[in-house]
Amino acid sequence: MDTSDPEISFDSAGRCHHCAQFLRTRSKYGYSGAESDRALEQLVDDIKAAGKGRQYDCVIGVSGGVDSSFLAYTAKDLGLRALAVHMDNGWDSELAVTNIMNVVTGLGFDYQSYVLDWEEFRDLQLAFLRASVPEAETPTDIAIPAALHHFAAKYDVKYILSGGNLATEGILPKSWHYDAKDERYLRSIHGKFGTVPLKKFPTFGYKKEIYYKLIKGIRIVYPLNHIRFSKERAAELLSTEFGWRDYGGKHHESRYTKFIHTYYLVKKFDIDYRRLGLSLQICEGLISRDEAIEQLKRSPYDPAETRCDMQYIAKKLKITSEELDRLTETPPRWYWQFPNNERKLRFIYNSYRRLYKKEKIDRF
Repeated sequence: MDTSDPEISFDSAGRCHHCAQFLRTRSKYGYSGAESDRALEQLVDDIKAAGKGRQYDCVIGVSGGVDSSFLAYTAKDLGLRALAVHMDNGWDSELAVTNIMNVVTGLGFDYQSYVLDWEEFRDLQLAFLRASVPEAETPTDIAIPAALHHFAAKYDVKYILSGGNLATEGILPKSWHYDAKDERYLRSIHGKFGTVPLKKFPTFGYKKEIYYKLIKGIRIVYPLNHIRFSKERAAELLSTEFGWRDYGGKHHESRYTKFIHTYYLVKKFDIDYRRLGLSLQICEGLISRDEAIEQLKRSPYDPAETRCDMQYIAKKLKITSEELDRLTETPPRWYWQFPNNERKLRFIYNSYRRLYKKEKIDRF
């Protein structure tokens, strides 16, 4: 990690606060042998008890990637009756769809897709690009939990299983991607740069989150933190069992996300998401810092491939390639330059965490 995160800080030994925080979090919530095994067993018992008499024990979000696919495999292995849900934002690659269907069909899970209104979603994505902020993927990131909670509430399911995990997602600077659940931030950007009214787009702000958690009793849990999770071994298993195929990079199941992560953020903000994965591997002792720096010397994108992707993306967004080039080159802005609810959300979440410590309920 480096000063591409403007809020980064270092200790006297040159270690950044992200890695220090990750190591503290891993000690509390990461895999710890027999204790984690018992915690997973108890979690599965709780999920099955809550699902008794219902059609499903849990809802699982599936994208076709390693984490969510292996989570679905793990849920089946644990004897859970899951409904697999995919949020379709119009950018799925053929490989993503194939991976999803191969895994879901192979496991024998029921499957439902939540399809977004394309014109509204396209306009919202363009608004974030024109706002010139790093959160180009916030429209997708907010629609995913909205879709999962929609189906959980529909089938009266009390548990949503998330593929989020410390091993692959334990570091993410706030300046690189501000809170997707800040509905005021989303609406302020769309209000300034959007043109299509958001009538169908599924938002998921703090009010809806509180409703689903405290009124409907729906919890999000992270089973992969309770096992010794290896992305490489998971990919091998999925390939053998279901014919799963790798995309070549995290979240590259979408050409739009691939463009955002490997080119747009790098060129515009000097944000290289490879730093996150490499930092995690360093913290886990899997590679050295020198090895990570050598990997970062290689370009994260292929110029010819990226140009082809940009032509496709511009056409799908109904703008010219020249406009997409301009959007990539305009000076960057940051979330604090737009109306947002950062202070309010910090107060709400901190209050909830204090309640969690007192009553041992799930944290946000």
